[in-house]
Amino acid sequence: QVQLVESGGGLVQAGGSLRLSCAASGRTFTNYVVAWFRQAPGKERESVAGIRWSGAITYSGDSMKGRFTISRDNAKNTVNLQMSSLKPEDTAVYYCAAKSGAWSTEVTRYEYWGQGTQVTVSS
Repeated sequence: QVQLVESGGGLVQAGGSLRLSCAASGRTFTNYVVAWFRQAPGKERESVAGIRWSGAITYSGDSMKGRFTISRDNAKNTVNLQMSSLKPEDTAVYYCAAKSGAWSTEVTRYEYWGQGTQVTVSS
């Protein structure tokens, strides 16, 4: 059974940093994209960034570039999201998700999802 488990969320002041981790188990994610999404209250889930097994990275949205860094440790089957210079508008539940094939921003294309981890940025 495939499991994605996020960790590392919490409460941080604006300008602070957090590191989220997504631990994957149950299968080998060769040729998979692992992505981070987030969902703020009352808003649709949106893509944040994704990384392929090869290490190819895609970021969604200019507001995240330069502040968020996605990385993966294939040996440990984990994908991390380092977030810095956090803003109150980054407050959301952050999810990791996995799909085979190419990167996509579409939620419905992802086969596996974690339970989410709350990130709250206070002003």
